[in-house]
Amino acid sequence: MVKGVNDLVTLGQRIRHFRTSTGLTLDQLGEKVGIAGSQLSLMENGKREPRLSLLSSIAAATGIQLSDLLDDAPPSKRAALEIELERAQRSSVYGSLGLPAIRPAKGTSDDTLVALVGLHRELARRAREAIATPEEARRGNTELRQHMRTLDNYLPDIDDIAERMLGEVGHISGALTHRSVSRMAKNLGFELVHVNDLPHSARSVTDLENGRIYLPPASIPGGHGLRGMALQAMAHRVLGHTTPATYADFLRQRLEINYFAAAVLMPRRQSVEFLSQAKADRNIAVEDFRDAFGVTHEAAALRFTNLATAHLDLEVHFLRVGDDGAVSKAYENDGLRLPVDVTGSTEGQLVCRHWSARTAFTRNNRTTEFYQYTDTPEGTFFDSTQTGTTQAGEFSITIGVPFAHSKWFRGRETGNRTVSTCPDESCCRTPESELTQRWSGKAWSSAKLHAHILSPLPSGTFPGVDDRELYEFLEAHSGSD
Repeated sequence: MVKGVNDLVTLGQRIRHFRTSTGLTLDQLGEKVGIAGSQLSLMENGKREPRLSLLSSIAAATGIQLSDLLDDAPPSKRAALEIELERAQRSSVYGSLGLPAIRPAKGTSDDTLVALVGLHRELARRAREAIATPEEARRGNTELRQHMRTLDNYLPDIDDIAERMLGEVGHISGALTHRSVSRMAKNLGFELVHVNDLPHSARSVTDLENGRIYLPPASIPGGHGLRGMALQAMAHRVLGHTTPATYADFLRQRLEINYFAAAVLMPRRQSVEFLSQAKADRNIAVEDFRDAFGVTHEAAALRFTNLATAHLDLEVHFLRVGDDGAVSKAYENDGLRLPVDVTGSTEGQLVCRHWSARTAFTRNNRTTEFYQYTDTPEGTFFDSTQTGTTQAGEFSITIGVPFAHSKWFRGRETGNRTVSTCPDESCCRTPESELTQRWSGKAWSSAKLHAHILSPLPSGTFPGVDDRELYEFLEAHSGSD
């Protein structure tokens, strides 16, 4: 292919621009390059891809260089409007309306095109606003988790890109330095800038026009905060992301940038070597993996799920759970029955009180991992859990495997063992009958309502980010050195 499918409209506009600039009709140019004018019209309308040899002939016939035809930029402001209108009418949002496509004619004024494009922009904005709801977010998260399960949570193409970029800055082993991250950014044409006034709804901001990535002024406790943020910001450019058209796109992009950052901070080759040796020693421990690469426990645990099945032949599960027992992140491909609602979503659901993700909160010494076996209706699982604290409260990070795989892990000799029959209500949710009789109808409690339940995501170009605050920030910094 000469150009990607999304570029055929631009290519067609450039062919038309240079044809009309030289005063040639479709038939006249077609005769010069040996094709029918009707075929050339299809190419100009972005419906047929020309061969490279034909493009060379068109360039010669119109007195320009081939590179002029292949340029990605629209040839004029009007062409840019026509291209945007064409792409908008090809979108699923417009297609769902069942309305015919409008083809701009010579007599269509620029003001008319501006109005049509403006209407499509507003239609797309309202569609994004409509889907940025808790229900859509939960549905999107569920579909993405199920999709990643089919891939064993492994994205080798992104690992390949990460390894190439690490090679370009000469990183070989050990924890990645801030200097190496800055060099990666420089190779992509960006400067890392630390500021105190980031928009409240944004973790970082990338100024594509001026080549700057704005980050917070201080690192997040845990060792990899600013490095991870910078790498996630770079990932959008590295992975070729465009403005998300749906909430599912937004979630997929977020997963991919997190994966990329982890793949750079914990490179595949070094990570697999480290973990393979730990498996050979029957001493796999997330805390060792974490310390070897200078990242957070959660980052190391998630990265372990990327590599465990594809490279270590281990099925695994991962949980991040709040001190109230609610799930905020989860993954499994080992058969553990995650708590889900009627939509299949696990976020916000309560895990069994007998799982290590919750029993770990009860111990006094929390400096090391907590180990436990749990008998469930789906089988026995071995878990390693570490707890931590944020401003929002305590949380636990759990990596677990089926009993058969526990022989490879540190802590397998633990005597901690529990039985869980969840989702059977009698397991840990139904009060004892004596307590029910004692207190039923004699007490009243005011529930703690999580703020995110009632707070919709700010509607904007990127779900969750306030456009006004973002653009005011960019404007304020556009002239800074």
